[in-house]
Amino acid sequence: MPNVSDQRIHLFTTCPASNGVDPMEYVQRVIEVAQWSEWCGCTGILVYSDNSLVDPWVVSQIIIQNTRTLCPLVAIQPVYMHPYTVAKLAASFGSLYGRRIYLNMVAGGFKNDLDALNDPTPHDQRYERLVEYTTIILCLLQTAGPISYSGQFYKVDKLKMTPPLRSDLAPGVFVSGSSEAGLAAARALGATAVKYPKSAAEEAGLPETGDWGLRVGIIARPEGREAWKIARARFPEDRKGQLTHQLAMKVSDSVWHEQLSTLPGEVPDNPYWLVPFQNYKTMCPYLVGSFDVVGDEIARYVALGYSTFILDIPPSLEDLEYQTSAFSRALEPAVAR
Repeated sequence: MPNVSDQRIHLFTTCPASNGVDPMEYVQRVIEVAQWSEWCGCTGILVYSDNSLVDPWVVSQIIIQNTRTLCPLVAIQPVYMHPYTVAKLAASFGSLYGRRIYLNMVAGGFKNDLDALNDPTPHDQRYERLVEYTTIILCLLQTAGPISYSGQFYKVDKLKMTPPLRSDLAPGVFVSGSSEAGLAAARALGATAVKYPKSAAEEAGLPETGDWGLRVGIIARPEGREAWKIARARFPEDRKGQLTHQLAMKVSDSVWHEQLSTLPGEVPDNPYWLVPFQNYKTMCPYLVGSFDVVGDEIARYVALGYSTFILDIPPSLEDLEYQTSAFSRALEPAVAR
């Protein structure tokens, strides 16, 4: 098992999506990916949430029941449930399993999904709502007595969480940091701001305060030629996918989605690769190349201040081991590299 235990970074993988998969096969796939992630030393695993997928809390229970330490990073959409329900679920997982939950607070989504739920709230205002929503959740989980809160979007009066959550199981909170509204929300909540990055050379330095993460896929092998061969076979260019990507652009007001869509898909002699995103095969940039090349790119992100990396869905245990090998390379002392 590659050693990625390092206080400087936290690795998360991503759970497979449920759409288009036989339910029994899907459950087994979730268990496999969760166990691979734990074996490779990851902190947790992102569980998606949108109108087309099975409930992320049900998936998270499957993950917890089939691992020992892996923490679900559950995508939370405020329009789906009251903040008390989120807090109750996090407290219940802590009480029953002694497992910490991470919360990926989602302000956006596809416009069609939001319209179907009768949520016309503008982009920036959704982040203002998200701050109130998350504040109530955290107060319920971190305060022994009843809480009262009165905001623009939510109000609770003398509300108490039972069972209480142990302080060492307090949830980690992630918020998208690609827009100014998202960054403001992350700062207000003390949350990890997660970005969909440009190449490390184009990324600006981060403020000294705050926790920062990024979402990225990795295909790394001992030799760069082999990595690129696998990458092009796994994510071939696809006209139908390109059209789907263009359609998604029209029904999303996501800032990061728009930002990535303006960048070139591939730059010579650069591991940063957007072809999978542009062909609607995945929703994040990729780093492709040898352990040395990908490791050096990761090291540049770490030097900029990123400490959390959310990786794409691993296709196999071997592939995830190769990914963590690139991180081990990145974390070597600069002289060794």
